[in-house]
Amino acid sequence: MNTWTPYRYNAKTHVGHKRKINEDAILALPEQDIWVVSDGMGGHEAGDYASRLITDSIATIPLGLDPNARMHALRDAVQVAHQVIVQEAEARGRGVIGATVVALMLANGHFVTIWAGDSRVYRLRNGVIEMITTDHSAVAEFVLSGKMSWDEAEQHPQSNAITRAVGVGDELELDKVSGEALSGDRFLVCSDGITKYATFAILQDTLVNYPIETVSDRLIQIALAGGGADNISVIVVDVM
Repeated sequence: MNTWTPYRYNAKTHVGHKRKINEDAILALPEQDIWVVSDGMGGHEAGDYASRLITDSIATIPLGLDPNARMHALRDAVQVAHQVIVQEAEARGRGVIGATVVALMLANGHFVTIWAGDSRVYRLRNGVIEMITTDHSAVAEFVLSGKMSWDEAEQHPQSNAITRAVGVGDELELDKVSGEALSGDRFLVCSDGITKYATFAILQDTLVNYPIETVSDRLIQIALAGGGADNISVIVVDVM
C-alpha cells in the first residue's frame, strides 16, 4: 500500500513565559490533510476547554470523504463545537467561553482555509509571504482602510480585541478563502502568540531559511525571545 503523502508538516505549541495554562490547541490530521489552530480567549472562562473542544470535534471527521464532503464536515464540526460551547457557558453561568479557530485543508492542488478570530494562515511562495486570512478584530478595520499595516496593528492597544469567535453569540459566521497550492508552497498556521513578536519580514526570513524539521521550533524561539506573553502555536505545512 502506498502511504506517500504530498505534504510534510511540523506542529508545535508552547505555553509561553507568562501563562500558567496553555489555552491554545493544535490538531494535525495528515490522513485528512487538515491542520487546525484554536486559541482560547484570554481573560474569559475556560478558554482551554473551548479550544480543545473545537479540535476534538474536528478530529471526529470520518475518513474517506471526498474533498467537498470533507470541507462541509469541517465546517459542521466547528458549528457543533460552537453550539456546545454556548450551552456550556450558559450551564456554568460564568460569562463568555470562546476560542478562535483557523483550519487549513489541502486537496488536489488547492487549499481551503476557514476561520473565526485572529489566528492566521500565511502562504510562502517563491520566497514571498502572503497573509491568507484576515483578522476578525477591532484593529483589522484600520488595516483594511489603509491606516496601518498588519505589523503595526499587532502593537496597537486594541490588538487583542477580537470581533468573532467560536462560542460567542447565537450564530457563528466562518470566513473562507481558497486558492492554489503549488509544489514548493509553504503554509504557516498560527495563533497570535507568534505574530505579536514576528513581523512579516521575520516570518518570511524564517520560513525561507529553516527546514521543516526545525522551522516550528525556531518560530517559537522568536516568540519566547520577544517576551512570550501569550501561548504560542505554530503549524508549518510544505507542499511537495
